[in-house]
Amino acid sequence: MKVVTVAGPPSSGKTSVILKTIQTLGLPKESVGVVKFDSLTSFDNLRYNEYGIKNQTGFAGKTCPDHFFVSNVEDAVSWGKKQNFSLLITESAGLCNRCSPYINGILSVCVIDNLSGVNTPRKIGPMLKYADVVVVTKGDIVSQAEREVFAFNIREVNSKAAILFVNGITGQGSFLLAKYFREAMDIETLKDRKLRFTMPAAICSYCTGETCIGDNYQMGMLRKMEFDDE
Repeated sequence: MKVVTVAGPPSSGKTSVILKTIQTLGLPKESVGVVKFDSLTSFDNLRYNEYGIKNQTGFAGKTCPDHFFVSNVEDAVSWGKKQNFSLLITESAGLCNRCSPYINGILSVCVIDNLSGVNTPRKIGPMLKYADVVVVTKGDIVSQAEREVFAFNIREVNSKAAILFVNGITGQGSFLLAKYFREAMDIETLKDRKLRFTMPAAICSYCTGETCIGDNYQMGMLRKMEFDDE
């Protein structure tokens, strides 16, 4: 079974890109599955159901969404194996710009929205920096100059990734992305594989439920700013 991880900011078009790429691959629908990791709510399962794609959705709730992803991705692969999928796509909400859900040896795709601003690639962090492929959506709505500046900023952050412009409505560009999906590694398990980037080392009183503000309530790993008094 091939495993692909697709991550990106909310509403960047991850689900649309995934569906168009599945269509382009031309695989039997029963041989493809999607596991969606999100924070609070998602309606993407309705779209996957409409296309006849088996899917599972998990919500992180009060837990960091990327920690939630890593804690459950091995079980997701086990589910995919039991379903006899030839391709399993794990979709991460990517809400923490400090995290990266990517795993060594697993094709990692970052989807970002060209409408989010030309400086967005410099703000996303490891989720973009450690991706194998960066997919840019909604590029048809901006000018050619804006697309080129956006792509330049992506290369400044991640010079090794392939940059693809994919239209989530028409599917234009999904043929190239499907090529990378076909070349993804076949795996049996994720056991003993390693993340490409460490998760945040931050356990503080607020992580464990504290709601009061003030130094007396702040314990654990903290990071303070230095303010200029002048």
